[in-house]
Amino acid sequence: MTSIAGTPDDMSVTAADVTAGGHASFLGHPVGLTVLAGTELWERFSFYGMQALLMLYMTKYLLLPEHARHVLGLAGYRATLSAMFGPMTDLAFAAQTYGLYSGLIYATPLAGAWFGDRILGKTRTVTIGTLLMASGHLAMASERFFLPALLLLILGAGCVIGNMAAQVGQLYAPDDHRRTRAFGLYLLALNIGAPTAPLIVGTLGEKVGWHWGFGAAGFGMLIGLAIYLSGQRYLPPDVITRRGDRARLDRGDRRVLAALLFMLLPYVLAGAALNQAYGIMYVWADTAVDRHILGWEMPVTWVGIFDGAMTIVGVLVANAYWKRSAARGREMGDLAKIGVSCAGMALGYLYIGAVALLPVVPIALWLGFYVIVDLATVWQEAPPQAIISRSAPASVSATMMAVFKLANTFAYFLLGWLGRFYEPLGPALYWAATALLPLAGLALMLLSKARIARILDNGAVTGSDRMVAA
Repeated sequence: MTSIAGTPDDMSVTAADVTAGGHASFLGHPVGLTVLAGTELWERFSFYGMQALLMLYMTKYLLLPEHARHVLGLAGYRATLSAMFGPMTDLAFAAQTYGLYSGLIYATPLAGAWFGDRILGKTRTVTIGTLLMASGHLAMASERFFLPALLLLILGAGCVIGNMAAQVGQLYAPDDHRRTRAFGLYLLALNIGAPTAPLIVGTLGEKVGWHWGFGAAGFGMLIGLAIYLSGQRYLPPDVITRRGDRARLDRGDRRVLAALLFMLLPYVLAGAALNQAYGIMYVWADTAVDRHILGWEMPVTWVGIFDGAMTIVGVLVANAYWKRSAARGREMGDLAKIGVSCAGMALGYLYIGAVALLPVVPIALWLGFYVIVDLATVWQEAPPQAIISRSAPASVSATMMAVFKLANTFAYFLLGWLGRFYEPLGPALYWAATALLPLAGLALMLLSKARIARILDNGAVTGSDRMVAA
């Protein structure tokens, strides 16, 4: 269902609305959360499958001279990057490409949110996006179309990511404190897709053929589309805001938006650190980590299985802790939770920097790094989304959720640029230096937390008053 802003349908669907309409709830949440989480599972299956293979695929296959010369536009693309950033080794070029691709995945949701808010509605925009992503993965079946395939994936993700996250927030009233836990459950579904991707996509890519792995990711996207379309009746109604109907932002709204943007700085720094674990770290572990288990060598991409499982554990632990704290009236604020994530991320990289000093790294010590950062991940991802969906002015809710995703763009661009220092510094010093990023984020959060909280609390009160008045 689609409505135009200003009609009686112009409102969020709350959990109570869904239940009253005859739709059962699931785990105390609207069933629409299950639909969105199921779709996100397969979207992340495709993303993490690509993430698991991309650096290895480029460094071990695509950039070899006998293959690189067949890739459409690769020579011109590499020449452009070299002109912008200076000469690069194959590893530095692969890291830069990984950072640019992953970063643009999170830049295009800003345009996708505009289409979802103003032109097509969120549901149709998400549908188009899943089809584009499936096409991109299938185009990876030929190395010749490597760059056009990346473009399709970037455009498709732009249509999907911000609009689906905004739909999650629209399932809840502004004062519903289950919202943060809902985004935690949404992250849980994401991390069911995350370990499945290395198991299927990674194994097919490393052991059978790179293109088989990419094809499996495309098939996963089609499954996600089927889930999304079959559950549309449980989703919030689409609201298309026409230009003339768009609410003007007052001074208070603009202060809230400025506070939200500043809040994202620690997130960017922690994210640039976290995502090193799925790019250059795979290249390092391919030769530095002893991955033998009872005589069998584990594919390097399979660490994603453990990574995803530990993130699920982290979500369950954090949600249980938050729920118990809330029942006692002691739940930590969302801004403080972001600070916890920065501290955890810094600890993880200081740990792996020390481990990398060993001549051969046992696999158990490598996995210990993922235990630390995965326990911190839900503290990094769920709180900012809850803050934005609660505090952002309603007329720009999807756009601000896309801005949150845009923060990942800067995180990936930063990690891609930092990749050039890996070879000069060496692994141990590089990982230790990476810890400085989340430490800087923690310092920013500690210095600004009180002021940001005041601005956002005032904005949330004003937003609630507007809904009552409407």
